Amino acid sequence: MRVIWAILGLISVGLGLIGVILPLIPTVPFMLLAAFFFARSSERLHAWLVEHPTFGPSIVDWQERGAISAKAKRIATLSIVAVFLLALIMGLRPMILIVQAITLCLVMIFIWSRPNS
Repeated sequence: MRVIWAILGLISVGLGLIGVILPLIPTVPFMLLAAFFFARSSERLHAWLVEHPTFGPSIVDWQERGAISAKAKRIATLSIVAVFLLALIMGLRPMILIVQAITLCLVMIFIWSRPNS
């Protein structure tokens, strides 16, 4: 079972790294997921991820306090607004826009209701 957790962790890290390049794929949630999988499979990989200078602080903030940094909240807000504006520019059907707006508003409520790190 540890091998399966490790493979899932490596896939999550890969998806998170893709998210660094592609703005529509979130990086931090995949790194949080990877930390979850690595905690169940490999102490070494878990320690590497938690101590990583770029990803580690966000993971530790989330694990210890359920916190999201103010900078990350601002970036997430800008990304969400950009995605919705893109949907408007593309002229998506009103029903799709309504569903997207409701979903994105709920995501924003969740993000901004978390404590700052």
